[in-house]
This record gives sequence, structure tokens and C-alpha cells, in this order.
Amino acid sequence: MNQTMTIPGHLVTLAAGGPDQHVYNHPFFSTETGWWIWSGNMGNLMLSAIILVIGGLYVAAKVRTGPASQGSSRYITGSRFAHLIEVFCVYLREEVVRPLLHDRTNKMMPMLWTMFFFILVNNLLGLIPIMDIIHVLDEKFLHLGWAADHRTPIGGTATQNIWVTASLAIVSAIFFNIAAVMRLGIGGYLKHLTGGAPIGVNVLLFILEGAGQIIIKPVALAIRLFANMTAGHILLATLFMFVAQVWGKSLVLSGPITIISALGGFAIMLLELFVAFLQAFIFMFLTTVFISLMDHHDEEHGHEHGHDHAPGHEHVAHA
Repeated sequence: MNQTMTIPGHLVTLAAGGPDQHVYNHPFFSTETGWWIWSGNMGNLMLSAIILVIGGLYVAAKVRTGPASQGSSRYITGSRFAHLIEVFCVYLREEVVRPLLHDRTNKMMPMLWTMFFFILVNNLLGLIPIMDIIHVLDEKFLHLGWAADHRTPIGGTATQNIWVTASLAIVSAIFFNIAAVMRLGIGGYLKHLTGGAPIGVNVLLFILEGAGQIIIKPVALAIRLFANMTAGHILLATLFMFVAQVWGKSLVLSGPITIISALGGFAIMLLELFVAFLQAFIFMFLTTVFISLMDHHDEEHGHEHGHDHAPGHEHVAHA
């Protein structure tokens, strides 16, 4: 960050040592031995929790059915924002989760909604340059040395942190494995991992399927979210750093580069906004799929098979 001191204060956010400096987690308090006590990502996680609690209480109050004295209007959602969140919740429950989980949908939805909105809020907070705003304020007014040391009490993208995404993946793995045991029982859970294969083969299948349930699926969830949030943010930071690189040079050079960087950054920002929603949805959807995979599929198949061969359904079977 030494080079930032030679650049005008309003460009301090563009002049980090590299584009990754705008993306990775930065400490705020740390011990003499190097242990981080507080970091920017921790601040973001706390902020997202506050937003979710306050926002959830607000939405619940507006969606709740009013007193009978209000007549038919008691069923109308009280605000546009609450109505928007209600639409998200109903769509996720009825169009995404219910076709997969059926009778377990209502029981699983609180956890699945929590996953979706927690990841979404953290993804969106990562698009707001909180850390960079704090550093500009420190450079201009506060003079606390945070910008020079690249420290921040809040900022960055928590869902870009592999430790955060790994923690989310572990929570997801515990959730879908417990859901499987509750659905199938311990014996059914272990039997499901073998797929009904003969002795000898079932040992290999048990090892592979067990590794998938406990290791491979959570790792895939963690890396997918981490990689998508990292790549887009670094690309966006790289585009804006071009402006700092040409600052003070001839207008013939700096003008086109600044315009191209701004237009490119705007386009990437729109893409990042889409990715923020998409990755929250994918994480929740894959968790739902993992729950649905550990179910009584043989019984369901036999039930459907019986319907296909019931009287009057022969044409359906042949179709």
C-alpha cells in the first residue's frame, strides 16, 4: 500500500498492491503471534446477521395475517419489499423444493430459506465497497492508519472466504445427512449407500458413497461458491485498477482506458449481481437435491410402477 500515498486520495481504492487486495479478507485486530481476533469478513458476517434478523422480523410482521376487523385486506402483504421476499420464499418452496422433497418440504424450508438468504445477503454485501469507503475516509479524515496498514473492521466478501464457504458446506452436509438418517433410519441410511449391490461390491460402493456424502459433496459446495465469488470480484478490481495505472498520463492514453474500464466494470457488476443470486440459489438447490437423493426411491418406483400397470393406464405406460 506504499504506492497509494502518491496517488490522489479519491483513487486510493484503485491503487492497492494488486486486485486481490480488494477481495481477500483483511485483519483488524490480531495478536502478537499473528492470530486474527477480528477481520473485515467477520464484520460482514455480523452485519449480514443483523440485516437478516431485522429484515426477517419486518417481513414477518408485514406478511402476517391481520385482525378480522380488516376484512379481506387482512390477507394483503403490508409492503412491497415484504411482498418481494414473500414471492421469493413461495417460489423456492413450491417450484424448487416441493417437487423434490414432497411431504418433507415444510419441515425443511426454514433451514433452506436461511441458507439462501444468508448467502445472498453476504454476496450482495460483497458488491458494496465497504472496505474501500472506510479506507478513503481514513485517508481523508480519520487518519487512523487503517488504509496504510490495509486494516478494516468490516468489508470484503465473506462468501469469497474459503473458511466461510467451507463452514457453510459443513452445515449443509450435517443437515442433509441428518435428514437422511431421520428419513431412512441408521440401517436404511447405511443400506442406501450400498445401493443393494452384492457382497464384495457393496463394500466399495459404501466407501465411495460414504465419501460422497461426507467429503465430496460438501467440498464441491464450498469450492463452487468460493471460486465464483473470487473470480468475478478480482476481474472487477482489475478493470478499475487500470484507471489508477494511467492516472496523470496523457489524455489520449488515460481517456480511452478509463472509459473502457468503466463500461467493462459496469457490465461485470451487472453480471456479479446476477451471480450473487445464482450462487445462493445453487447452494440451496444442491442441498435440496442431496436431501432428495437419500429417500425411499425403491418404494416410490414400485408405487409408480403399480400405477402404470393399473387398469385403464396401459396407454400411459406405452406412451
